[in-house]
Parts: sequence; C-alpha cells; structure tokens
Amino acid sequence: MSQVYDRVALIGLGLIASSMFWAIKRAGLAGEVTGYARSAETRETARRIGLCDRVCDSAREAAEGADLVVLCVPVGAMGAVAAEIASVLKPGATVTDVGSVKRHVITAVQPHIPQGVHFVPAHPLAGTEHSGPEAGFAELYDNRWCLLVPVEGSDPQAVARLRALWEGMGAHVDEMDADHHDLVLAVTSHAPHLIAYTMVGVADDLRRVTDSEVIKYSAAGFRDFTRIAASDPTMWRDVFLTNKDATLEILGRFTEELFALQRAIRTGDGEHLFDYFTRTRAIRRGIIEAGQDTDAPDFGRGQVKA
Repeated sequence: MSQVYDRVALIGLGLIASSMFWAIKRAGLAGEVTGYARSAETRETARRIGLCDRVCDSAREAAEGADLVVLCVPVGAMGAVAAEIASVLKPGATVTDVGSVKRHVITAVQPHIPQGVHFVPAHPLAGTEHSGPEAGFAELYDNRWCLLVPVEGSDPQAVARLRALWEGMGAHVDEMDADHHDLVLAVTSHAPHLIAYTMVGVADDLRRVTDSEVIKYSAAGFRDFTRIAASDPTMWRDVFLTNKDATLEILGRFTEELFALQRAIRTGDGEHLFDYFTRTRAIRRGIIEAGQDTDAPDFGRGQVKA
C-alpha cells in the first residue's frame, strides 16, 4: 500500500487507536502518526512501547497540522474533544471517529468542525474484551468491517481517502446512514452486550451457586458471556446512554421473544422451541459463511490475539 495521509493524529490511545497505529505502520499508510491520551500514565506507556511516532501532551498539539484526526475516545467525550481541537485543525483536514454510536457523535461533534475541514464519521466493527494501549495489534481489522457514515455535504474525496486508509489496514468498508447504523448495531452489538452483562450479573446474584462453582464449571455459553461482559465499562455506559432509542426498541423485541420462549417451555411446546433454535442456527452458519468467525469449538477466538 502507498501512503494515504502525511500525518495522522490519534486522540485517545486504547485498543482501537493502538491497533490503528500498528496497522498503519504495517502498510506504510502515513508519514507520521501523533497520539494523545488524557492520562499521563497512558502517554508514558505509549512512549515506552513505541506507540505513535510522537506522543503529545495535549489533544491540540497532536491534532495541529494533521491531515486526519481520529477521535478514539468514549462517545460521551467526543464533543468536548472536538471543541478543544477545533481552532488548530488544518484547512482541508479530515476529522473522523471510531465510536459505535453515530447519530449522537454527529450531533456532538459536527458543530465544532470549522469551515474547510471535512467530517467523516466511521465505526470499525472490531475489538476484543481487552482495552488500553498495550492491547492493540496490527491484525485487529483484517477481514473485519468498517462502516463509514458520511454526513450531509461530506466531500466525496475525503470519504474515498478514509476508505483507502481502512482498506489499507485490512478492513472491508461499507457506507451507511447514521440512524440505520445505530439500529443495526443495537441488534448486532449493543443489546447482546447488555444481555451478557445481565447474565453474568444473574450468576453473581445466585448465591446458591457459589463463586467457585460458577468459575470452575463454566460451560462455553457462560464463558462467552463473561468474555463480552469484560469489555470497557466507560465505553459501554456511554453507548447505552447515547443509543438509547434503538437499544430500547431491540430490548423490547428481545423481551417479547423471551416471554414466548418462557411460554413454550412452561407449556411443553417442543415444536416451537425446535423451530426457533433451527432458525437461529442458520444465522450462525451465515456468520461463518461471511468469514466473520470460524466454526472452531473455541468460538473462533483462537485466531484472535489475547
């Protein structure tokens, strides 16, 4: 791959940003990558492990002169960061983000984008349960999807350039409207995370099952719930507060389905259960056929760096 941007600034240095840095370096997609994290400890860690060509002590310093600024902070903090860096953004630069909610991010960030600067929201559908600057690795985006969510008036060249960066990092790229994105993610990510948190919380409440039994006898299903429920608490708090409507709509549907399954179990309706499980099994096969997981008995996690 050839260079896409002269200078990229990563604001926030967790799993997503650190993986972006290593993927950018792997493919030579940028001349220089600057970085900033709010915590001095995180900045020190980044310097120690060689994360970013230059770690700055303010978001403004990192963003100044950058051709692409990537907001990699929790969605609840994006508006404040955009306001902070607005005055140093270079004319012709692009601002993007990696948040898993899009309508809220657009509402919070867009008012701070100066005339002559492009804003192209994005969301890479990739991650692990680990967080922090040391969790990143270059292969995180390989064969994963990144959704671009251009706003009204987004410059087609700026969108194409950002697409080239994500494709250079190994991702497949698609474009989507913000509200549709938020509904899709409520189904595929947000509601499942909330359900996982709930299941792990239920196990914690069931004092008849001791902690050691929960841990020692964890079957694969509960184990995978705990993997999801170990995700970053700040990020997920912000996701649910900022994608409230779509998440509540999907949780309402989930509750209806759950009641129907409860009724089937109570009344001994084996046919309903069998038909339901057959339908859901087909969705799993579709995910494997789309190359988004493997059918390995370890839930396909063996291929992901711990």
